[in-house]
Formats: sequence, C-alpha cells, structure tokens
Amino acid sequence: QVQFVESGGGLVQPGGSLRLSCAASGTAFRVLPMAWFRQAPGKQRELVAEVTPEGITNYADSVKGRFTISRDNAKTTVYLEMKTLKPEDTAAYYCNAARNARALFPGSWGRGTQVTVSS
Repeated sequence: QVQFVESGGGLVQPGGSLRLSCAASGTAFRVLPMAWFRQAPGKQRELVAEVTPEGITNYADSVKGRFTISRDNAKTTVYLEMKTLKPEDTAAYYCNAARNARALFPGSWGRGTQVTVSS
C-alpha cells in the first residue's frame, strides 16, 4: 500500500522560508518521478514541482527561482525548499509520484501539510 506523509508546513511571514518533507513508503521510490502539488481553498490542486529519478527538475512558473525540489532515494523522501514566500503560496501541500503533471497514485493522497504566508 502506497503511503505519503507530508510535514514541515506552518505559518510564515511574506519573504520567509520553509522546508517541506514527504516520506514515501510501499512503492519503488527510487524509480518513480516525484512531485509536490498544492491546493488553495476554492481552487483545484496544481503541480508545483517535479523531480525525475535522475534528479531532473521542473517547476511551475509561479515558483521558479524561489522553490527547489530534491529527493533522497536512500530515505525515500522528497523535499521542497521554499524561499521568498508570498501570500499566494498559501495552500495545503501534498506529494505524490507523478508523470505529465498527473499523480500516479491518485487514491493515495496524504493529509498534506498546511503552509500559510501572512503578516
């Protein structure tokens, strides 16, 4: 059974930083492309960043230059380093294996971790 457990969210002021973690289990993590998604109230879930098994990354235009996705295959964990946070980054953040911006395990979303950017 695939499971994703996100952590690291919180309340931060505009311009601040956070580092999110997602621990994956129950799947062949090292061969899967992984991604972070986010969902703000009243909006659809959207892709934020993705990383291939080889470490190639891709980002949504809204976070380019501010967010960095990385992975540790030995720990089966994917990270999202977020800097220069803006109020519009406020959302619940989720991870999943993903390809072409689609989650590979849509029935296995975790609880997510809430990021709130506010002064």
